[in-house]
Amino acid sequence: MQILRVVLLISAGFVLAGCGADGEPIQPTMSANVGVGSSGTFVGGGVGLRRGGLGVYLGL
Repeated sequence: MQILRVVLLISAGFVLAGCGADGEPIQPTMSANVGVGSSGTFVGGGVGLRRGGLGVYLGL
């Protein structure tokens, strides 16, 4: 449950950065995937921002 709160706070930071709260807007990137393996199914995803040579990506 604690990890979920941290992920939500970081995601909120990405949203604020993406909307241009501190300068020009940055288009965020998002990804989602679903897989099936020998141990069952899994779901994953992530969100990221890229500005110039700096990129930040948070995956789950």
